Amino acid sequence: MTITFIPMNTDTVRALQAGKPDSYGHTPERRVSDGSGIPCRHCLEFVPEDEEYLVLAHRPFEALHPYTETGPIFLCAKTCKAGGGSAALPPVLYSPSYIVRGYDRDERIIYGTGGVIPKEGIAARAQDLLAQEDVAFVHVRSASNNCYHCRVERA
Repeated sequence: MTITFIPMNTDTVRALQAGKPDSYGHTPERRVSDGSGIPCRHCLEFVPEDEEYLVLAHRPFEALHPYTETGPIFLCAKTCKAGGGSAALPPVLYSPSYIVRGYDRDERIIYGTGGVIPKEGIAARAQDLLAQEDVAFVHVRSASNNCYHCRVERA
């Protein structure tokens, strides 16, 4: 099975870059990157040193229900091109390990699918999960902070 890593929706990102409120109704905060590895959830690259970025609350789900986690993320403040779109591991996934977890069509966590996976095993774990009929998509999240990084779907 072929998978694809999916960044945040471009229309959503453009609205946030233009000052639209985040998932908590707040204007995204603006900061300047020190080049230490600020991962943009849209281009799936690191925000370059001395470039502005946004810090905001993001809920990567369509509906509101008990499983719609909201958390902090970073975005390039300037327009950036959507990353991902292939089975290649995005550059922002640089930590030693990540939480990889499956969700059903109703955006509910499928218990037993989540685990902390070494970076090198993310693609294989996502493929295994997406081979299950009940798994609609997979999230890749920080193993240390649970922050959302990207979504994985069947290609």
